[in-house]
Amino acid sequence: MRSRLANRPARLALAVAATVALAGGLTACDDDDLAASNPSASGGSSSGGSSSSGGSSTGGSSSTGGSSDSNADAGEDTNADDAKKEGYGQVCGANDLDFSVAKKTDAGGYLLVTAKAKSGITCALVGRYPIVTFGNEEDGEATSPEQAVGDDIKLSGSTVAYTGIRPKNTKDEGGKEYEQMIIGLDEDDANPATVSLPESTLVEKPIVVNWYANAGDAVPPSNGANT
Repeated sequence: MRSRLANRPARLALAVAATVALAGGLTACDDDDLAASNPSASGGSSSGGSSSSGGSSTGGSSSTGGSSDSNADAGEDTNADDAKKEGYGQVCGANDLDFSVAKKTDAGGYLLVTAKAKSGITCALVGRYPIVTFGNEEDGEATSPEQAVGDDIKLSGSTVAYTGIRPKNTKDEGGKEYEQMIIGLDEDDANPATVSLPESTLVEKPIVVNWYANAGDAVPPSNGANT
């Protein structure tokens, strides 16, 4: 299991960088590009206006050649958009969720992560452990003591799910301080989330448990560390 996960921190960090780069690239469109993609916006609208004015407000354009197919395609697109919005059969990705983190002092101390679907999204959160990394070093990647996958959790509205992370699972004084962590829902999650921690946290050989519907089930074992 460990060898399969060894490259996850780098992959998640690269995915975050790629997402930021893509977001920046989307703002690079200038006025000339807009004019080229929409010639009617730069004058000449009067020449074509007469053909569009007749009955356009009543939907009369649907009566001209092949428009019924266009309406059918539009209907299919609308249905597809509605299905996507309502999350029919959708498995959650990290970008579908909002995460919050609380520091717990019981059970040796751990981080309790709460995941909630963003507004308008309904999705299924697979009951396995998330991919959690602190920084880009292998020692900052959380492993899991879980031996099986739990039940899927349907997230929508106020329904939430929980996972627990023990950031330092060693007895010595070693480790590095982090103020953020990266969460992906599996190794193929293209849009992992960067999540702020409640405070600077010492991390060494962290562990993470599966997602659970009850916070009490998400307490990670201590293995004698920090006790």
